[in-house]
Amino acid sequence: MGVPIFQEQVIQLAMVAAGFTGGEADQLRRAMAAWKRSGKLAPFREKLINGMQERGYKVEFAEQIFRQIQGFGEYGFPESHSASFAVLAYTSSWLKHYYPVAFYCSLLNSQPMGFYSPSQLLQDAALHGVTILPVCVNHSQWDHQQVIVNARPALRLGFRLVKGLSEQGVQKLLNQRPDNGFTHLNALRQCGLSKGDLEALASANATQVLSNNRYAARWQMMDDSHTLPLLSNTEPDTRDRQAIIAPSAVEDLIEDYASTGLSLGKHPIALLDESGKLGKHRLASELRHIQTGTPVTVAGVVTGRQRPGTASGVTFVTLEDQTGNINVVVWLATARAQNTPFVSAKILKVKGILEREGDVVHIVAGRLIDMTNTLDQLLVQSRDFH
Repeated sequence: MGVPIFQEQVIQLAMVAAGFTGGEADQLRRAMAAWKRSGKLAPFREKLINGMQERGYKVEFAEQIFRQIQGFGEYGFPESHSASFAVLAYTSSWLKHYYPVAFYCSLLNSQPMGFYSPSQLLQDAALHGVTILPVCVNHSQWDHQQVIVNARPALRLGFRLVKGLSEQGVQKLLNQRPDNGFTHLNALRQCGLSKGDLEALASANATQVLSNNRYAARWQMMDDSHTLPLLSNTEPDTRDRQAIIAPSAVEDLIEDYASTGLSLGKHPIALLDESGKLGKHRLASELRHIQTGTPVTVAGVVTGRQRPGTASGVTFVTLEDQTGNINVVVWLATARAQNTPFVSAKILKVKGILEREGDVVHIVAGRLIDMTNTLDQLLVQSRDFH
């Protein structure tokens, strides 16, 4: 189509159309990538245009070719890179299709890396049918692992996910964990873990197998009265623990994100939908059935904002709901006019126009509405005991 895709094609173009030597063409290739910063492409302009004119090309066409080379410098790469990325993409897709648990497990154990957070990776894994098991004091290792449950592979989350939990503390726990696991919280306390490590495990609900109530478990982990000389031979009093009210679904969600950065419980958007806080909106799974050009309203947790240098001020925002991801295009004027929700929202509602290009669907944003406070409202409502 007359558009250079690889750096090698620009080299060939310069040599064939303008008479560059191989060395000169390679210098042109090196100058393309940084021409805006260094201005090193300018010296090649005269040689390129003169060389093309000498070979019968019109000056207007030569100027057009030079501008095309300038534009190519913004995105061009060698053909070898393209082949390498293609192999990686194919291999990753093959692994994800045939061995999804191993695929997600490996990505999670390689964090921090890449564009997607552990929360997004696990959301995608769940949507692809992967069984995900929580962090557990009786079953987890430091790393995430593939395990077999009911004769099928499943993903067991590891202790590395728990914020504030030391690797040294985990090693103590693993060294002293009985073959059949801990049977009560006090046995876990006797492993010699620091109070911070014990509290981190309880906050992450890693002690659920020993106590369904994470608040009660944390209270017991922090209670060291039985270590006092007078009470050293007594068991912790369970009456206070039983009196502690279990967290609501919203409180569990907030605790999950605070302690591990993700939740295996209900998605925030699902909880807000159930409470009617978000109003009418379309889910990610519904967008594929809507015609292009249709006005739509969507809502989701903001998982990414990207503004590529070549996008002319356009920002691509990714929203996540319980059914998948929603791609939102925010033009510069929209972002400037609605800067506060654009920059600050963690839960965002967008009114815009659906556009489709093949299987790719995105929403061109018109109005941005910050819905972050609805989660706070839900939390207050959930604490409204009767």
